[in-house]
Amino acid sequence: MGKLALNKSTLNKEGRKVKAYRKFVPALDLKRKQLLAERAQSRRTLTELEHSLETIRQRVREQLPMLSNYQGNVDQLVTIEHFSLRQINLVGIRLPELESVSLKVQPYSTLATEHWLDPMVDLLKESVELQLTQQILNKRLELLDVGLRKTTQRLNLFDKVLIPQAEKNIRKIRIALSDSERAGVVTSKIAKNKRLKAGIA
Repeated sequence: MGKLALNKSTLNKEGRKVKAYRKFVPALDLKRKQLLAERAQSRRTLTELEHSLETIRQRVREQLPMLSNYQGNVDQLVTIEHFSLRQINLVGIRLPELESVSLKVQPYSTLATEHWLDPMVDLLKESVELQLTQQILNKRLELLDVGLRKTTQRLNLFDKVLIPQAEKNIRKIRIALSDSERAGVVTSKIAKNKRLKAGIA
């Protein structure tokens, strides 16, 4: 950073800087608040979703204890065939949201398999969709954290660095100009007194 020129031109320039910086602060603060609110909402949704997944696991443990004796591969019964996401634009940050999901159930004989497999498949379908939503929510929170960190850094830069520095420069220039003005008045008075004395002599 170059040496600060202590003149009126620099004073005006620093004044314009402060005005410009102050215009950014409310917008950045509003953006930060919106991101904080969205992050809090996403965290609540994620907590509810995790609770739903735990409820499904509990139901499986309670209602389907015979699952441990099942010969087939339960994990392969329900798979994601296709899913699509939409992008939500929140204050310049693109956040993913699940738009649709298509699940594929591996064919099985309803006559040759256990009677409890049908309710098990229903629970699996619900669980797979919830797990997919959970992954998307985690990604959403990751993006919100990055956006929030950048916005907070930018806000702090203006609020705690650039504005105070420009204000400090303004004070410094005003003091220097005031001192210079006083020195000018004193010099002028001394010169006037010298002229008066010279006239008397």
